[in-house]
Amino acid sequence: MCTSHPCPPLKYLSNKVRGMLCHCGSQNKYARLDAKLEKKMIEVKKSSSGHSNFKSIDSVILRFPQFKDGLKNIKSVFEQYDEDSNGTIDREELKKCLEELQLHLKEEEIEDLFKSCDIDGSEGIQFNEFIVLLCLIYLLTTPSSSSMSKMGSPQLKATFDAIVEVFLFLDKNGDGRLNKKDMVKTLNESYPREKSPAHVTRTRFEEMDWDRNGKVSFREFLFALISWIGIDNDEEIAEME
Repeated sequence: MCTSHPCPPLKYLSNKVRGMLCHCGSQNKYARLDAKLEKKMIEVKKSSSGHSNFKSIDSVILRFPQFKDGLKNIKSVFEQYDEDSNGTIDREELKKCLEELQLHLKEEEIEDLFKSCDIDGSEGIQFNEFIVLLCLIYLLTTPSSSSMSKMGSPQLKATFDAIVEVFLFLDKNGDGRLNKKDMVKTLNESYPREKSPAHVTRTRFEEMDWDRNGKVSFREFLFALISWIGIDNDEEIAEME
């Protein structure tokens, strides 16, 4: 998946993100947004046809290059609104960004998104967090085609839709959250010809379940998926060398 550098192990990436999440303390700040996301995912699941393009964890991983290609152009949007070029977008920069993207959110909604995506508690949204934030806005508000085009990628809507489809594929019982039992059942029983090894399925779930409560919200899933895709890791690898 990486051309110029070998990709870091998925476990390293997930543990890094989990460590940042644990560092920032209380889970209460996520509760309101996660409840909205749970309700939305239930609605999307009920309205879907039931058909899925994904049959195993391998079929998901094979789409990583396509996901990465669909998301990478968001970088130019991020850099445009990171006005002081410090690698993060603060609250005022975010408000300006959302306004110019014609994403009309209430003050409370912006604050919920900011707190829920600022997983390291730095009071600034980094690039990977910005991707998650835009995907959450897309899911919760259904932006206009004009807003989507301003986000920097013509295939962004299709990419976000495919990411939502991955979550729905894993959400066996349609309750808007992932749990280990149903996820294992989905990957190992629904399509036996593409059965995923049990230890692989368990490991992937643990990489998503940062707070170890046995449930994975769409927000947790998004952060794990962005880490697995490696959307912003080329720069990190270069810095380590």
